[in-house]
Amino acid sequence: ILSEGLCLQHDSLTQSQLINNIFFVSGLCTILQVIFGVRLPILQGGTFALVTPAMALLSMPDWECPAWTKNASLVNTSSPVFIEVWQTRMRTLQGSIMVASLLQVLVGFSGLIGFLMRFIGPLTIAPTVSLIGLSLYDSAGVKAGSHWGISAMTTVLIILFSQYLRRIPIPVPAYNKIKKLHVSKFFLFQIMPILLGIAVSWLVCYLLTIYDVLPSDPDEYGYLARTDVKGNVVSEASWFTFTYPGKWGLPTASLAGVVGIIAGIICSMAESVGDYHACARLSGAPPPPKHAINRGIGVEGVGSLLAGAFGTGNGTTSFSENVAALGITRVGSRTVILLSGFVMILMGILGKIGAIFTTIPTPVIGGMFMIMFGVIGAAGISNLQSTDMNSSRNIFIFGFSMFSALVIPNWIMKNHTFLDTGVKEVDQVLQILLTTHMFVGGFLGFFLDNTIPEVSQWDFLVNAGNQYSQSCNQCFSVHAQGCCCRAMLQLRRALDEEFHVVMWMF
Repeated sequence: ILSEGLCLQHDSLTQSQLINNIFFVSGLCTILQVIFGVRLPILQGGTFALVTPAMALLSMPDWECPAWTKNASLVNTSSPVFIEVWQTRMRTLQGSIMVASLLQVLVGFSGLIGFLMRFIGPLTIAPTVSLIGLSLYDSAGVKAGSHWGISAMTTVLIILFSQYLRRIPIPVPAYNKIKKLHVSKFFLFQIMPILLGIAVSWLVCYLLTIYDVLPSDPDEYGYLARTDVKGNVVSEASWFTFTYPGKWGLPTASLAGVVGIIAGIICSMAESVGDYHACARLSGAPPPPKHAINRGIGVEGVGSLLAGAFGTGNGTTSFSENVAALGITRVGSRTVILLSGFVMILMGILGKIGAIFTTIPTPVIGGMFMIMFGVIGAAGISNLQSTDMNSSRNIFIFGFSMFSALVIPNWIMKNHTFLDTGVKEVDQVLQILLTTHMFVGGFLGFFLDNTIPEVSQWDFLVNAGNQYSQSCNQCFSVHAQGCCCRAMLQLRRALDEEFHVVMWMF
């Protein structure tokens, strides 16, 4: 996703290096989190919460990619001009992430996260997390639309493996001291449905490529489903690659970028607190105390700081998918997660690994996005299960926040010249904030949830009854004078329905 904003859509080798970078930093942050942070068996990795503000920053008029970078025939990846184009954007993104992550470090190690969570409830978290997935629908559609047949196959396979075949075990040989050599049940489809779906679709694309079923003309529909589109990226990639801070140059920061990334980090912190509690419950540990949560958030801030310094273009956060895997595998060992961290570091060092991931056909990625972004959206809405959604107040807050977060950014992106305060920096900040869906939805949910008073069912019953009686009396008196009060009759019918609903609830 970020490669398009960084003007790297036709530079597969650099994309592979970025993949290696995020693997390396994720493994490093996982080790830090397990040893010094919350000390729970939870993985760290890149977060979609920072993708949306990052794309909002890179899509600003000042950062729009030159037209020639969108044409593969005109791109010379070794040209100093091209290198400066994408590295300038990367350095700004790096610096913005590093500065914004300092806030997370401060909030975590100072203990402010406990104070902030008093005001951040489900009606704030639900629209924020949901909009992370929903706001990326365009990216999913563009990639899936490169070949709808392949993307649909990928989606169907993931659904088949994750939903229909998840309870079907695969017999595998196993050995232990008690049973000796025996046959054990391994729930392969339940543990790695997405990986299996991608692998099968990838293999199909490879077969269609070698038998020339897919078009070889770059201008024809379906060309991006070929596995040789990326050229010789695997052969060109080095066996070993080592990343280090400042690899792309000295990071810079912009005020607009920092503010936008902060919005994503706040969302990430709220989500991580929930992940800590879920991880502790599934691994059989007691609920994490406040000081452990503070350490966890602080270490995540350090992780995002490292991710920015190493040039990943993203930050790190707790993997919710890892929490779900704990419930499936019943393996809650910190040692296992530590080993996973070392494996990710090794994958980050092996340059061929990143190159192989780069060769995944575009429609296969699009099919995966269809599932992934939908699940993220649903996961956000699931936060409402602890909220009374029979309350008209809560329905209003969530519905208004969600709809406004879809309308406002869409309008601003089409009318970006409307924001003209006369101060360029202020215009850029407003541009990024108002085009970041999760900020708009989260801010409205936060503001309304903390300012609109809650009404108990009994208070609602009394108020509804009083309004019902007053409207009836006024309406009947108007009719006695020979006038028609249509609005009052409508109010009477509406209140009558509400009154009976509340009476039925009692």
